[in-house]
Formats: sequence, structure tokens, C-alpha cells
Amino acid sequence: MAKCMVFCVMAFAAFAVFREFQLVGSKTGQETAVQRSVGPDGAGPETEGQVQEPNASQQNVGPDGAEPETEGQVQEPNAFQQGAAFSDMDVLEAGSIFDVSGLSQPALDSFFYSEELPEEVQQRMMGSSYQENGNISLAELRYLRVLHMGFDGNTHIGELVVNQSIAEDILEIMSQLYAQSYPIEKMVLIDAYGADDESSMSDNNTSAFNYREIAGSSKLSKHALGLAIDVNPKYNPYVKGSGTGELLVSPANGADYADRDGDFPYKIAEGDLCLQLFQEHGFAWGGNWNSVKDYQHFEK
Repeated sequence: MAKCMVFCVMAFAAFAVFREFQLVGSKTGQETAVQRSVGPDGAGPETEGQVQEPNASQQNVGPDGAEPETEGQVQEPNAFQQGAAFSDMDVLEAGSIFDVSGLSQPALDSFFYSEELPEEVQQRMMGSSYQENGNISLAELRYLRVLHMGFDGNTHIGELVVNQSIAEDILEIMSQLYAQSYPIEKMVLIDAYGADDESSMSDNNTSAFNYREIAGSSKLSKHALGLAIDVNPKYNPYVKGSGTGELLVSPANGADYADRDGDFPYKIAEGDLCLQLFQEHGFAWGGNWNSVKDYQHFEK
């Protein structure tokens, strides 16, 4: 009987040890399973066959940090790759060469426009080509941007200030001259020359508005009202005779072109496209005057 009791006690103790071992093993296995199900950053792992989705910022940002194009979206090219858009032409200075390759006719036409004087243009003119007066206000003037073919064979940006009443005439004339590749060397506001007419003409600059009197007179010039324009003045000078037989030529460096019987380039004469277009628009030409000849000059 005693032996039986001892055997039972030993068996019970062995069973208790075996049970404790099972419980510890089970707990350890559970902890291991949890450790396997949690990543090093605390996030759950990808399950078999599962593809981890990138977050929204990874989906919408390219390798350079820029957002990619969406399907069907066309990225706009740089304005100057297009030959410059209408608004971008404004940032280029007059006289700049302008690349028009590949542009359609409607696009080219859009580069001939008129507007009220921008603040920047008014600032350039005040105290220079424009003086406070009771004859013409800034509101009556228009700022024109055009294209013209330079003597170098390149397209250049031109600018003019004219009276609002002739703005459309000038735009149409300049557009037609450009379409026919009629050469005009320069076309910037006379303010670039301190509103000095002789300096502007000597540089063969085509210009219009300048609040001044007629040379040698107290009478206002048509330029003072924005109703006149001088085209390629060096090659088409103002010529006036004198009692001594000498000629007064302006600009002075245009003396070689005072004799209109000569054959030279850029001469405005009968049959010239520039003269023809201005006359079609109702302008008078100074080359037809009697007492003086002003071959550069057109007025209305």
C-alpha cells in the first residue's frame, strides 16, 4: 500500500512538470508568432501574394519631385520654344530679334497690336518725348508693338507711339510691309535717343510721336500729335534748299542720299511698297512737298 502511494505521488509530480513544460512552450510559441507578424518598424508584414501599395505622395511625385503628367494631359512647352506667346512678347525689348520659325499666319498676326500707353511707357516718355500740354493727352495716344524685317534679314520687335486715330492704319501697313519682307532697320521709341530727332534719324531709327515743333518754326509738327511717322530716315532725309544753293540735309549723315536720282537701297520713291501702302491709307508723303522734301515722312 505504501509503495502504491509513493508511485502515485511521483506520477502526479511528473505530470505537473510535463504540464508546466507545455504551458511554457505554448506561450513561447505565441510570442514568436507575434514577433514574426510585426515588422521592425512596428507595422505588419506583407502577406503572401500581397503587393505593398505606395502612399499617395509616392504615387504623385516623380523622381525629380515634380508631379507627373496625367493621362491625356499635354505639358505646355516653354513660351520661347513656341516662338514666344502673345503676352511673352511684351517682356522682350524693342529691337530684339524674334524667332518666328514654325508660327502660323494667325500667330504672326497676333504680334501686331495696339494698346493704351502702359505705365512703363508713360514713364519713359514723360519729360522726354512727351511734355505736359493742352494739345494732346497721353490718353489719346496708343502704344504699338509690331514685327519688322531688319537689314540683317532677321525678324525684329518694333515699337511706336501714335495717335489713336491712326493706330489701326499703322498696324495694317506694318503688317503688310513685314509680310513682304520690306526692310526697316530699327523701330524704337525716340525716347531711347533722349527725344532728339537728329540722333534718332542719324541712327536710321523709324519713329512716330515726339512732342516738338517743326524744325526752324514755332508751329507744332504732326509728330507732336502722333499723326506722323518717319521711315528709314537716314536713307530718306529731309532736304531743304537755301539762297546760296547749298542744301540743308537732315540727318547730316544722310547727305549721300539727298540726290534722289541715285540708285541705292532703302530708297522711298514712286513705286515703292511703303509709299504705296501709306497712300492707300490716306497719308500724305513729304517727298511730294514743294518747298522742302521730307522723303522719310508720312502724315495724316
